[in-house]
Amino acid sequence: DEDIAKVVERWTGIPVGKIMGDEKEKIKNLEKLIHEKFVDQEEAVRVVANAIKMSRAGIRNPKRPLGVFLFLGPTGVGKTELAKRLADVLFGSEKALIRIDMSEYMEKHSVARLIGAPPGYVGYEEGGQLTEQVRRRPYSVVLFDEIEKAHPEVFNVLLQLFDDGRLTDGKGTTVDFRNTIIIMTSNIGSDIIIQDIEDGLESAIPKHIEEEMRRYFRPELINRIDAAVVFKPLKKEHIKQIIDIYLKELNERLADRNIVVELDESMKEYLATEGYVPTMGARPLRRLFENTIEFKLAELIIDEQVKEGQRVKFYWKDEGLYWEIQG
Repeated sequence: DEDIAKVVERWTGIPVGKIMGDEKEKIKNLEKLIHEKFVDQEEAVRVVANAIKMSRAGIRNPKRPLGVFLFLGPTGVGKTELAKRLADVLFGSEKALIRIDMSEYMEKHSVARLIGAPPGYVGYEEGGQLTEQVRRRPYSVVLFDEIEKAHPEVFNVLLQLFDDGRLTDGKGTTVDFRNTIIIMTSNIGSDIIIQDIEDGLESAIPKHIEEEMRRYFRPELINRIDAAVVFKPLKKEHIKQIIDIYLKELNERLADRNIVVELDESMKEYLATEGYVPTMGARPLRRLFENTIEFKLAELIIDEQVKEGQRVKFYWKDEGLYWEIQG
């Protein structure tokens, strides 16, 4: 039955979990499932999970998308990562994330790229970057990155989508968005969030962010958002948890070759200390992990020092990277 469901998923874009009927369990345990590979931001996760639960319970307007969210906060704090986790948990794969960079939609004519050019215009046959992807994968998370950069005409299209749960593309085909989760990200208000935390005014963040939103966004957009979700800067104590997630993901990628990577506490301490840049979030840590652990492991595999069925443990001592191979 599961094999049949997987074939149907490939044809229709409907995830296996939906076909097999285990979606209710996912919705019920949504916060827990997200946090398996997502650190901190409990408030953000709770707000998103609650909105999706209400939608799936039939309490919200069924003609709209499953959820429309605005993610606000500094760079590298998990806005895109949470979108990926939602795609993976709810729709079975991170491939169910459709990412649209709004810095490419700053001109009036860019609407045609989003929903497709009308007949007789260049690009008509290609379809729209947004509508075509959702038509092929109707169960998806749609991420509009840096939404504040979009042209007002693009916002008009999005308002229609948020209201009606559908869009008509350049070919006249109606594309259904009712099974999508819409996430817009923005860095507006990031300085305010950081400053309020430094000043011990965390309780004032929601009020200050709302004021900032009203400066940047039209009221009709704000009124159509299910929740504006504030992401706070990561603290140093979260960094080792993020390292554990990177390690878990690496070992999942190596599982078919039966290679296992371990990190000694000295290695974790080095990564946490050198990779923590408060203003940049987790991005420097990701680069450091790739440039040390993943790069060295790649060299060891290519040099055939590490083979199938072996374990590698990395250490940091005397300002250098060391490793031990077992098996």
